[in-house]
Amino acid sequence: MEFMTSIPLFGSIANAAFIICGALIGLALRRKLPGKILELPVQGMAIFVISLGLSMSIHTEHPLIVIASIAAGSVIGELLDIEGKLERGCAALECRIGDSAKGFSSGFIAASLIYCTGSMAVLGSFEEGLGGYPSLLLAKGLIDGLTSIAIAASLGFGVIFASIPVFLYQGALTLAAGWIQPFMSQPAIIEMSATGGLMLVGIGINLLGLMKIRVMNMLPSLVIAVILVQLFI
Repeated sequence: MEFMTSIPLFGSIANAAFIICGALIGLALRRKLPGKILELPVQGMAIFVISLGLSMSIHTEHPLIVIASIAAGSVIGELLDIEGKLERGCAALECRIGDSAKGFSSGFIAASLIYCTGSMAVLGSFEEGLGGYPSLLLAKGLIDGLTSIAIAASLGFGVIFASIPVFLYQGALTLAAGWIQPFMSQPAIIEMSATGGLMLVGIGINLLGLMKIRVMNMLPSLVIAVILVQLFI
């Protein structure tokens, strides 16, 4: 097992590989099932995402920090138009690839947020970055791989590309672990995870078609949650 600690970013690489493998299995299942049959699994996935988000958000110990983070982060995200730029990029890719990439943005956005907003991504990256065995990231990779089967079967091609932000996010945390860890106290991780949980609830609402919430524009909220904890907790 020593080779796992000798290969740089092994945990993040393995996590991304699990996602790709699971997504390929999910896409194979998607091709064999009629579109009408997939409608209920999509709704089921939406309910799962909402329940996952709620389970993350209820662990907050400082609700005002979560509220302030979501509010301030949403304003910043709207000004930067993060989701608009991403959707335009996804639309351009759909035009290039054709029908095989239909619905690319919904799968990509949902999967990316599900994989990146939890505490395991942060703690696992720190574990590996500080010289430890990447056990948390390997466990997370297995969970993400199994989850990607269901998400890809429901939402399609974009799930494969969610492996890219997962690798970049976790890889960056791993490489910068020594510098970032002092700022990522346990309260900071809890409040960041709770803030991310509310974003997942928004993703679930979008998947159900109840309303359109520009969840990607809330991304700055995750950083703001950490800053507010450092300032006031």
